Amino acid sequence: MEMINALGRRKSAVARIFLTEGTGKITINKRDLTEYFPSPILQFVVKQPLALLEATEKYDIKVNLNGGGFTGQSQALRLAIARALVKINAEDKKALRAEGFMTRDPRQVERKKPGQPKARRRFQFSKR
Repeated sequence: MEMINALGRRKSAVARIFLTEGTGKITINKRDLTEYFPSPILQFVVKQPLALLEATEKYDIKVNLNGGGFTGQSQALRLAIARALVKINAEDKKALRAEGFMTRDPRQVERKKPGQPKARRRFQFSKR
């Protein structure tokens, strides 16, 4: 099997992954998964598509991650892994879609408007 690459995005985070056959090692920005995401919840989120297809020990994944915060980055990485697994075996797409791993979350931060402290929050109104 050759190297397969895929892209995942969430908020302002972008994950570019390179998937090859191996032992289940995930390297993010030249650091190990447990070092990059110390939280076990985020590690679980990243491994969800692999666990669903029982492929945690089959592939080595090298990741370039940038932008966003840790939650957005972990979810962008999950999407990229799911897309790469579909490139390997198209029959897996139905199972991944049923769990919601193939859907790109379109929600973005709303911009701040002039004359307001935040996007929707107004300054306190004073009658006098």
